[in-house]
Amino acid sequence: MKRPSGAKECEFTTRIVWTGNLGTGTSNYHAYERSWNIESPGQPVIKCSNDPLLGGDPALPNPEELLLGALSACHMLWFLHLASNRSITVLSYEDRPIGTGETMPNGAGRFTHAILRPVITLNAGTDLSHADAIHGKIHHYCFIARSMNFPVTVEATYREL
Repeated sequence: MKRPSGAKECEFTTRIVWTGNLGTGTSNYHAYERSWNIESPGQPVIKCSNDPLLGGDPALPNPEELLLGALSACHMLWFLHLASNRSITVLSYEDRPIGTGETMPNGAGRFTHAILRPVITLNAGTDLSHADAIHGKIHHYCFIARSMNFPVTVEATYREL
């Protein structure tokens, strides 16, 4: 893929280690767990599993939750950055995003859309239309959002202190 003029390449790495070998590997479909670790140097290990509907551990994050979390976190970080640039003081930010997907008869799945639903607390007297306009600009910057191939909408709620 040709890079736009002036663009700099960056690289991200991590290590994924399957931890679900129960002694016989993948000798049959029920002989192994759908579990793994995400390992990055100097950081805590993140234990993960498959979606519980597919035999995973509901107490551990699954790939779909991790993707949705990464999308929401990237959006939040850019919102904070752009709000700061516009002298909008954010006092708190919490999101409970929803990702919707579909699974085909052959088992193939995909996200069809996601909704970010941040609840953002701002200083009293903030022009909420200026704060709300930031959300429309984030998709120009957010690494994760720019990489998604499904629609992402934002339904922000604001509080003022």
